[in-house]
Amino acid sequence: MKGWAILVLAVALAAVVPDARAQGFRGNLVGVVVDSSGARIPSAKIVVSMAGVRANARSMTADTHGNFRIDNLQPGDYELSVTAPGFAPAKAEVSVQVSSTRSVTVTMRPAATVTRVTVHAEPSSITTQPLDLTNSVIQGVVTNRDLKTIPLASRSFANIAYLAPGTEPVEPSDPTKARITAVSFGGSSGLNDTLTVDGAINSDDYIGGFLQNFSPAVIQSFAVQVADAQADVGGTTGGAVAITTKHGTNQFHGDLALYERDASLNARFPIDNPAPNPKQPFSRQNYVASLGGPIVKDRLWFFGGLEYVHENASIAYSPASLAQFNALASLASDGLLPGVSSIPVPNSVPVPFRDAMGSIRFDWTQSQQSRWFLRASEDNYTRRNDLVQQAALPSTGASNHSVYFNIALNNEYIFSPTWLGSFTFGASYLHMTERRSGNLGYALAFPFTSTSVTISGFETFGDNQFVTPITAFPVLRDQENYQFLYGVSHTSGDHAPRFGIQFIDEPVLSGALSGTAETLTTFALNPAEYASDPQQFAVDLTCTPSATLQVTPGTTCTSTPASNGTFSQSIKRLGLYAQDTWRVTPSFTVNYGLRYDTTFGLFTASGRSQLDNPALLTLRALQIPGFDSYGAPHDYRGALAPRLGIAYAFGHNAESVFRAGVGLYYNDLAQNGWVTALQSVNAAPGACAAPGDPGCLPGAADGGVGAIIDPGYKTPYALQATVGVEHAFSPNWTLSASWVHEEGVHAFRAYTYNAGYTLFSPLYPRDVADQQARVPNLSVFRSDNRSRYDAMFVHLQGNVGDRLNLVVNYTLSSAYTWGCVLGELFDYVNGVCNPLNPFGPGDYGPSGEDVLHRLVIGGVVRAPGGLEISTLSQFESARPFTMTTPVDVNGLGNTTTDRAVVNGVQTSLDQFHGTPYIQVDLRVSRPIALRDTWRLTPFVEFFNLFNRNNPGANYVTDLAALPVPVNNLYNATAFCLNAGCTQTKPITSLSQLQVPAGALGDFFGPGTTVGIPFAAQLGLRLTF
Repeated sequence: MKGWAILVLAVALAAVVPDARAQGFRGNLVGVVVDSSGARIPSAKIVVSMAGVRANARSMTADTHGNFRIDNLQPGDYELSVTAPGFAPAKAEVSVQVSSTRSVTVTMRPAATVTRVTVHAEPSSITTQPLDLTNSVIQGVVTNRDLKTIPLASRSFANIAYLAPGTEPVEPSDPTKARITAVSFGGSSGLNDTLTVDGAINSDDYIGGFLQNFSPAVIQSFAVQVADAQADVGGTTGGAVAITTKHGTNQFHGDLALYERDASLNARFPIDNPAPNPKQPFSRQNYVASLGGPIVKDRLWFFGGLEYVHENASIAYSPASLAQFNALASLASDGLLPGVSSIPVPNSVPVPFRDAMGSIRFDWTQSQQSRWFLRASEDNYTRRNDLVQQAALPSTGASNHSVYFNIALNNEYIFSPTWLGSFTFGASYLHMTERRSGNLGYALAFPFTSTSVTISGFETFGDNQFVTPITAFPVLRDQENYQFLYGVSHTSGDHAPRFGIQFIDEPVLSGALSGTAETLTTFALNPAEYASDPQQFAVDLTCTPSATLQVTPGTTCTSTPASNGTFSQSIKRLGLYAQDTWRVTPSFTVNYGLRYDTTFGLFTASGRSQLDNPALLTLRALQIPGFDSYGAPHDYRGALAPRLGIAYAFGHNAESVFRAGVGLYYNDLAQNGWVTALQSVNAAPGACAAPGDPGCLPGAADGGVGAIIDPGYKTPYALQATVGVEHAFSPNWTLSASWVHEEGVHAFRAYTYNAGYTLFSPLYPRDVADQQARVPNLSVFRSDNRSRYDAMFVHLQGNVGDRLNLVVNYTLSSAYTWGCVLGELFDYVNGVCNPLNPFGPGDYGPSGEDVLHRLVIGGVVRAPGGLEISTLSQFESARPFTMTTPVDVNGLGNTTTDRAVVNGVQTSLDQFHGTPYIQVDLRVSRPIALRDTWRLTPFVEFFNLFNRNNPGANYVTDLAALPVPVNNLYNATAFCLNAGCTQTKPITSLSQLQVPAGALGDFFGPGTTVGIPFAAQLGLRLTF
């Protein structure tokens, strides 16, 4: 009843509270009116109208101190008119950006002629952001101009988000939507961020991160909020990205563009595709078109855009992989693989990709008080041989088809010059399918393919491609999301309060993981070694010793019975916030607010409570200590998040701003983290320990595996504290420095208990065999992790006339968390090595996105002859990784959670480091003016201009997968220089174990933390 009471209260509030600036997709204008002596002019009339759209004028009257503020302005260029008795009218051109507040000072002169205020709507860019004198948020605003002029390797808006300070690129966490590039904030994996488009949330509640991709052709601008977001931002423990799309005006405008890439324009990648092998096939064309204009002048406008991607990529194999594949093929030809007499081994595998992204928006001025817009967007793509990677054969692949659809409907109603209400309805839809290349019923995994950073390809041959070292990915996904956001903002003297409610109904959050019966054999040796000893291969294939041969140590056979792999949820989310911007003095502003978020049905699966989970029933029936009293988790009701920020402008002309803030930020874990617990309620009943007990799981010896969610679950949150200063040396040069601290609390961790090792029933003898005969293995998902992120951001932007626009960001940071073989902040991959000692030695270390130094340089140089040269260059320290071993070093019954032991010392979490990342992207264009506003721009783009090999942290992470084997997987002290390991080379340094693992496949595609080889792209754009 308590939960329903909260819901009823929310509905009641919605009836009286008209969500303002939901997730900050609009901007604000604040200013003061003075005379030539600096004295305040009271009661001046202010009129603001969007350039080219006169019907959208907003007006208000300055207060008795000459102050005025106009909120909820659509990003764009505006004309500002000010009139006051006895003074000449004043006009100015002002640019308002998304999620930002523009400050202006209007100086009026005695009545004579119209005066122009020296504020102009300069071409908007992240390189020309004015000082925000009232905002404590650390952010960067990227505009459509930046999207057009900065080279984008993947034509994704997220590629250029790195121009904001404190951001990092990360590989997409879900390979089934790998073209939706992710952004890391606060040293995290990017799964804890929130994305809004025109005020409607577009985040992925199953995998996490961004849900749908949008063509840069339809994006007006977006704000990248790194830290200290205000109370209207929820659903994130890291950062937020707020996009606003383009709209029509009274003039027709748009563009046409073509992007062309081909293998002949790309460098060869020597790791995957060395000479003299044929060069890896590749071609890509992007076709872009957009058009906007009036339907009814001054009343109704439209803007639409379409981008189509036609790509024929491929996966090339390294010589090492080809040698192993050919050895495997010889085993098949000898009849050693059931049902397979031959295995084709191609030099490359085609991976065709087709993508259509479309968007249409209508804006309608119903009256001077009421304005509407409706925007609908779709992303529809297909890919063949999906999930095939550089160390896996085509049999492990699939065909992928994904359809995303998103709409946003908004009404803005002006009750009075000081009261404004905003209503947003958002809806999103996803349907994704992965169809396997085949169903052999078994898969073979060898050491040379085992790498924890490979997003797929763990299986060298077979069809069990959805089992990887990281997690399980779905073969089917469906998601429907409906949002209702309603709010009101008010400007009253020195205060600008706003209140809002956000209600999300997600009736469909469902899908399926592979439920096919399969057997996975994980070999301790590679195919080349088995080719010379086929009898040993036959023994290891089934893990059955013969009269003369034993199974090779480290080889395991796992049989997975057919199961119901589906999962289904229906979730409701509620958010309430109140925020005020209090201008205590003209130079001192306080932003304070309070946000509350909760959920309904977060732990209910297929309509069943976790009390129906057979793993929970089994634990109780077996009277296992510590679990016998376990119950079901409940929706968390304590996510109350206060926010406080200050902005103090100082200096003779307010050319400096001091900012500081503190706040709590809550965000529920994406459901993929505990999907096995959601699936488990579908399990059929089984026999239990005693007659009359409810259905239970079989023992581990018979494949019994259970998963439960800790009943003490609490929503993860981050405590953020920031302080910084920004100074404008001149109107064209600005420098800022900020310090950020984030403390992660209640983050996710997975505890793996193994029967007879770390999980015991007192009903049976304590030996391993008796326990495994009756006790299942168990995964427990708890919210007890902690993390820490500290960083200093330095941001420089400068402009030299029309010749140079520059932005430089430097970040000095550290990100640490608890984990076992993967360390991530606010992610679902963090495991526990020893569930009986979850905070053990070596388990605390850097996150996978821990980067000590990071430097980003972007901007445009306009050279003589009309040439424009732009760049996006990234330089960063090496990222960490963990070295593992496939044997049970710790004696806990689990061979997947053991870090390598070298010279008698076990390595720690993310102790190793890859290669520093350096990539310079360049664009050269020559705009040609045709007539009036028509412009033709041919261009060429270069990615990784210096063709630097950038493996990043993509290194071999398994001792057994090293190209030169070690002498002992339990304790590596030397490398084996011959087959019998009679000749060895001592390991004297951990750096000897660091071997690049090659590309992640599809390396002419997204490539973010694993660099692409040099690639050139030709293009032509017509703008009008």
